[in-house]
Amino acid sequence: MPVTTEGGTGRFDALPPGDAESELLACCASRRWAAEVAAGRPYGGPAALRAAAATALERLDWAGVEEALAAHPRIGDRVRGGDRESSWSRGEQAGMDGAAADLRAALVEGNRAYEARFDRVFLICATGLSAAEMLAALRARLGNDEETERAAVRAELAKIVDLRLRKLLREDA
Repeated sequence: MPVTTEGGTGRFDALPPGDAESELLACCASRRWAAEVAAGRPYGGPAALRAAAATALERLDWAGVEEALAAHPRIGDRVRGGDRESSWSRGEQAGMDGAAADLRAALVEGNRAYEARFDRVFLICATGLSAAEMLAALRARLGNDEETERAAVRAELAKIVDLRLRKLLREDA
């Protein structure tokens, strides 16, 4: 069910708490984040919702970040399914469309190396990036220490969440 009309958060603000949380989980799979953002209603407008969402994400402990990461596919994996989140993920990774076989293989190898090093999926806001740009970022981030990489993951997650909130808000526009 679309959650807003053009220019506002009225329908989202009026949803029952469980429905609001379900809508938010398509943007970020952390249950704590979704509950906090849903509990902050009414927002009265997109800017207030997005600001509250960003603040809740900043406050999220690492376990909450890991919960959110668990819902993200590897870069280069073609997500199947007709749900909103799957559709969004396919669109966000459109830069992989038409990537050469050697580039795809390098991303598979890079994903394996990243997961072996950091024990989590490589997360990047892929919207607008080519496969080569994603691979370059993956390779560069392999050199990060844990603290630096956690900061990078949080920054990329924040970009993805904000992008998905914007999509959620305009679905019914």
